[in-house]
Formats: sequence, structure tokens, C-alpha cells
Amino acid sequence: MKNINDLGLFDDHFLMEKLTKLGDPLRKLDKFINWKIFESPINEAFKNEDRDLSKGGRPPFNRLILFKALIIQSLYNLSDDQLEYQIVDRASFKRFLELKKSDKVPDSKTFWLFREQLIEKGVILGLFKIFNETLDAAGVLSHQGKMVDASFVEAPRQRNTREENKHIKETGTAPAEWKVKPHKLAQKDIDARWTKKNNNTFYGYKNHVKADTKTKLIEEFIVTDASVHDSQAMEQLLTEKDEGQPLYADSAYTGEDQETVYKKKKVINKIIEKGYRNKPLTEEQKANNKEKSRTRVRVEHVFGFVENSMHGSIVRTIGIVRATAKIGLMNLTYNISRCTQLKIVVAMG
Repeated sequence: MKNINDLGLFDDHFLMEKLTKLGDPLRKLDKFINWKIFESPINEAFKNEDRDLSKGGRPPFNRLILFKALIIQSLYNLSDDQLEYQIVDRASFKRFLELKKSDKVPDSKTFWLFREQLIEKGVILGLFKIFNETLDAAGVLSHQGKMVDASFVEAPRQRNTREENKHIKETGTAPAEWKVKPHKLAQKDIDARWTKKNNNTFYGYKNHVKADTKTKLIEEFIVTDASVHDSQAMEQLLTEKDEGQPLYADSAYTGEDQETVYKKKKVINKIIEKGYRNKPLTEEQKANNKEKSRTRVRVEHVFGFVENSMHGSIVRTIGIVRATAKIGLMNLTYNISRCTQLKIVVAMG
């Protein structure tokens, strides 16, 4: 029996054809997405490093390949070590990255360092915005309504004492005894928080998103710790482009403070109403809620895709800066995948 590394040219060709016929999801991404959209902004962020390399030194891996590898990582929810292994092991991953069998595969530390550089230079949010601007310029975003919701993103749970957790919650800083142990401090997340919902306990962060009602594409996102109430991110999520559009969300986004935000942002309030003690909903309000829910529920499809098709929303990082970057990549990967579902070809302008 042949080893995969012993496959000849024609064997390799037939293997790729077979993968395509079986519905390789990465092939679909390549069919609809022109990755050159991301190349220029990534290279622009590294122009100083490229200037240094011009004086001599070993050239880095192609950064577009590294970026596409991070898309694979988000799509399959892989650790850096798993990402390296899967690229070595899987022919479909190599094809997506345009790597030959004889090409060297970047190792896990290279992926980690590249992501850290993107975070340090603030590139990831920029890439998310560039992709959306490309979609908007092509007339993909409908601007006929927005829907808002939030989802928990779990982080590695910290084994702290009750006193340590109390100190972190009250001060937002690490306990003094941690500071004399830099290795321990580096593994401690003082930004993530515990919270409880429907008798379930969560630790980590929240991904607050605003999506287009027609396409279900994410237009804006905000990352907070898990304890922040869903409604607290609303003002940041709404922009001038949302003026005059209906806004859909569940009853967690009701209240006097929120009403002030909706008037200030000039959106049409389509938030699900809720009853109060001694003031239950009228039959008319219930009927209105049912009608609003037909649209509002579409935002749950966004998180459903992340949980089911992208193998869950989990970060393996420390701190909100890195968590925001990972969640930003997750949201970008969702939008890219959603374009393939909508059969939208995203090319350079």
C-alpha cells in the first residue's frame, strides 16, 4: 500500500479531484474569495520589517499564506499545535495554502508569532473592516435593517482562590504575590470574568455583534468580558449608517437608557418588548413581538454557524486584547464563509 508521501503526480491530481468532488469547503472559499484583498494591508503593516530584511537575513514565510492558515484555524477551531499538524497531514489544507508536498510547513511558533504581530499592529480589526467595505462597495450589504445579539466565548478557566478572584474583580489588577512570579502571571487572565445565565456558569468573554438582517453578515462587533450586560455594547455597535433603519434585538435590550440610545442613533425601535410585574404584555404587544421575532431570530443563525460549523467559540489566549483578536478572526471567518453560502464572489475593487 502506498504511503501518501509516495504518491506520484497523477495520483496526487486524482486525490485533489476526489477531494473537490467530496465538497472540500476550503475549495469553496477559494472559489468565491479573492485573497489579494488582504495582502496589501498585511504587507503595509510589516513594511518596517521588510525594510530591515532588505539589508540581509532570511525571508519570512509568505504572509498571505500565514493569514490563510489563521482562517483555517478559526474555521476548524484549532490550537497552534493542531494547526501545524493538520497542515502537514491534510492535502486539502496544503492545497488551500498553495503548498506543495515538498514545501516546508510553518511551525506552531511561526503561527503564534505572526498572530502576535497582527495583534500588536492592530491589523485584524482593519482586515475585518476592509472585507466589509469591499462587500458594501459591491452592494452586498442591504442596509434594510440591523439585528444585535451577544454570545459567550469561553476562555481557559483560572484556578484562583476566592480572595484572588475578589481582588481581580474589584481592582482589575493582579494580586501582588503574582507579580513576583512572572511565569505564573503570564498564564493568568485578569480580564476574563465569570457570569451565570439560565443556571449555567460561563468564564471568559462576550462577542457582541450587529448583523445585516437580509444577508446575516456581521457588520460590527465589540468584545467585552462575560459579565458585561448585552445592552451595554449597543451604543458602540450603532453607527451613522444605521440611521432610519429598523433595529431588532431581544428583550435584554429594553429599558429607558436604551431608549435614549435608540433616539440618539435615530434607529427604528423593533426591540422585543417584555412584561413587568403588575404590567403584563397586551395581546397587541404579544402579536408585535411575534412579528419582530421572525427577523430577530436570524441573528441566532450567526452564532449557530459558529458553534456548529466552526466547532464552537473558544479562545485559548490570555487577556482581552488577544481575545478580541481571536474573536475578530472568528467573525471575519464567519463573514467569509457566509459569502460562500450566499454565492457572493468577493473580488478586489
